[in-house]
Amino acid sequence: MKTIVIGVIGADVHAVGNKIIEYTLKNTGYNVVNVGVLSSQEDFINAAIETNADMILVSSLYGHGEIDCRGMREKCIEAGIGDIILYVGGNIVVGKQDFKEVEHRFLKMGFNRVYPPGTPIDKALDDIAHDLGE
Repeated sequence: MKTIVIGVIGADVHAVGNKIIEYTLKNTGYNVVNVGVLSSQEDFINAAIETNADMILVSSLYGHGEIDCRGMREKCIEAGIGDIILYVGGNIVVGKQDFKEVEHRFLKMGFNRVYPPGTPIDKALDDIAHDLGE
């Protein structure tokens, strides 16, 4: 069974979507480790190391995800999990910005997939299965 670490990064307390993601992934057959809300990059990375996770899925709804996610791939590399799959989604930037540009910035930061605001977790399930080799 593949393990996915999920949570809400930064000073964000949006718990409802996080619970929906957890519920959906568990019902799809994944082992889910939820670091909860108000989580740091280190919380995600430490949980991934402790559970030998296959993927980290970062949510952010308060608009500061870009700041909160900077350097995450580098921290994963430093921690010895440089090849872990990184997803991010939600309202990850401040204001209305062209999503293609936002996606490009996050891909350059080392994220494997970037999802726009309002994307239901169901829409990512095929990507998750594909990226996890299922």
